[in-house]
This record gives sequence, C-alpha cells and structure tokens, in this order.
Amino acid sequence: MNESPVKLQVLLVGGGMITHDQLLPSLYHLQRKGVLSEISICALNSPPLRALAEAKHFATAFPGQGFKPHPDLKEDPAKMYPDLFKELVKKLPPHNLVVVAVPDHFHYPVIKQALEANQHVLTVKPLVLKYKEAVEVEELAHAKGLFVGVEYHKRFDRRSLESRAGYRAGKFGEFKCGEAKLIEPWYYRHSNFQNWFTKENTDPFTYIGCHYVDLVYFITGLRPVEVSVRGTEGKFPNGKLGFMWANGRVIFENGGILSVVNGLGYPDEGAGSNDQAMCLFCEGNDRGGLIHHNDQFRGVSHSYVDGSQPHPFRFINPDYMRLVAWEGEGLKPVGYGYDSVEASVLSAARLMNESQGLPAEKALKKRQAILSEIDEKGIIATPANSSINELVMEAGRLSILNDGKSAAIEYGKNTGVRLK
Repeated sequence: MNESPVKLQVLLVGGGMITHDQLLPSLYHLQRKGVLSEISICALNSPPLRALAEAKHFATAFPGQGFKPHPDLKEDPAKMYPDLFKELVKKLPPHNLVVVAVPDHFHYPVIKQALEANQHVLTVKPLVLKYKEAVEVEELAHAKGLFVGVEYHKRFDRRSLESRAGYRAGKFGEFKCGEAKLIEPWYYRHSNFQNWFTKENTDPFTYIGCHYVDLVYFITGLRPVEVSVRGTEGKFPNGKLGFMWANGRVIFENGGILSVVNGLGYPDEGAGSNDQAMCLFCEGNDRGGLIHHNDQFRGVSHSYVDGSQPHPFRFINPDYMRLVAWEGEGLKPVGYGYDSVEASVLSAARLMNESQGLPAEKALKKRQAILSEIDEKGIIATPANSSINELVMEAGRLSILNDGKSAAIEYGKNTGVRLK
C-alpha cells in the first residue's frame, strides 16, 4: 500500500460570515499542516470573495496562503453565478472535500451534487431541513464510502464534552427540565440574511436553536418526541418578511422539557456579540442535578482604546475561535470552532489514507467500516447519528407555520413528523 499521505483538495461553497469567521482560517491552518492542498471558494458573485482575499488579518495569520476564487475577482460585482458550484464540483477530482456554507434551504441540493460527484462533505448545521433528505444523504454517502460531517461545533466545546461524559456516567441524574437561548445580534437584519432568512425558508429556531437541541441530545442521548414553536414576525430593511424571534418547546422521550428562545435582536451596543446559555435541571436519588453553561460570558472582558472596535467594552469568548501566536509562522486558530472543522477534515483524510492502494472493492469496505466507527462514536455529527435534528427542524417548521401547534415525532418503520 502507498504510505504517502493524501492531501485533500477543498471546494468551499459560500463566502459569507461563517466562512470568514471560522471555516477559512481553519482550512488555511490545515493546509499549513499538510492535510489539505488547494483551497477554492465559490460564491454567488465576486464581492464576498474579494473581501476574503483582501482581509488583512488573514495575510498576517497565514502569510503566503490564499484561495482560488470562483468567480474571478475581476468579474462584474453585480453578475450572479447561481450554478457555478455545479461545474466546480464536477471538475474536482473524486474523493476530495466539498465544504457547504450556504443558507439552510440550499444545503440539500449542494450536498447531493457533491455526493453524486464522489466527494466527501462537511456542511454547516443543520444538515438538511427534512428527515427524508437526511436518510437519503446517509444512505448515498455510505454506499459510496464518503464522509459527511455536520459542523455542530458546540459538541467540541470542552464544557459539552465534560457534561456528556459526566451525564453518561450517571453524575447528574436524569434530565427533566431546562432552557436554552441564543440571540444573535441586531445587525444580522442588515446583512445578507435579509435576502434569504424569510418565513418560507427558515426561522431562528431552525437556524440557531438547532445548536442546543443537538447539544441536549449529544449530552443525554435522549430523543425528542414533540416540538412546538411560536414565531414573531417582522420586516427586514429590504421589506422582506421573516420570523425575527422564536420560542420553542421540545419534549424528550423521558418526558423532559427544553424551552428554546432564539432571535435576531441582541443589541449591537451590548457587551457580548450575542446572548447564549443553557441550563439543564436533572433528578437523582432524592437530590437535584444541574448542568449550566453560560456561553456568552466566559470570564473574559476587554476594553479597547485604539478605536478598532465599534464598542470598546466587550465580553470575549476565547474558547470558540481565536487567532493566536504560536511557535510557527503567522497565527494559528484555536478553540472548539477549529477543533470541529479539524475533526471532520481529518476524518475525510483518514478514509482516503487508510484505503489508498487497496483494490476498489476492499477500499470501499474499508471506508465504510471507518464511517460506521465514526457514526457509533457519536462525537462528530453525521447523518447517521444526528438525524434527530432533522426531525426536530421539520417538526419545528411544521409548528411555526401553523401558529405554534404541537408536532409529534414518531420513530420506527415510518419515522416522521405530524401535527397533533
């Protein structure tokens, strides 16, 4: 067997905020470490690609590194390329990596296109919006021996990993009632969100509430069985109508209740870049248990004097994603945002490295065995071990579009959701 390590080529589809804040710096560092070779980024038009290419902090952190932009930076900023990603996926040699960072309702077609072209996939959450689509992705990926990872980065937060280990060891008792919130900043309403974050496509519970629903399942292993979500409508600056706020209630199979509050409305003048936390109350042998994560404030406050920030006093989360000094050149990304991307990229690379040189049939069986191992371990979110999220998202959308009526999740031969 050829022992030389495989370097994956990457096609990142989407040039928005998550690409800037988390995905691209993580991929640059993995390229620097020799895991990845060429990085290409495809966007709807050239302006977001130009912003990424000209970002000064990337030049400081990753000197000499860059990406291939599609479309070219010289293209007319107003010209749109909605199908360019399809051409690029087809041109990418098989068994490389497509990273999906597009709006929620576009995940399925991009992921499907990548898998049909025999590419591994890493996608931002949620995987897709319907359980049926999640099953289809799972089955297609397994049949081809392709990795699909869902970037639920809160799973890689050390406090989440610690809580998971403690809960499953019986230290907290049984989850009974809890609450979670994730309120994103007001300025999201003035961003590209106003072009796609509309009532017919998504809502705050689907977009950001899924993080905490996944986290409760990740920690406890309990499956959700009922969802109700009520939304508050509002208009974006461009006049489009969307759900600006959402309140969800998720019932788990043991009767435990999770309340989830989400919205696009944290004050831009606030000290935190958002407001997020989770509190789970549990019951043991005649005593109570508690898991409480304050994810907005982690004990770090900064006040700046150089005018580089719109608001000088800020709460800082050094655990999610930061570029810091290290022993190598430039800066390196640290935090659970990077750890999450790294875990998926290394998994895709592992599939290729451990199967290269084998006859086609044996290589496929080897990749499938590794995929089953990743699914079973349950740390990286995959279609096989996290499709409860698609059920919750589908039930949530059914509920919020029906004035908050409860939607049941039924498991078994005909797994699916229905209004109660």
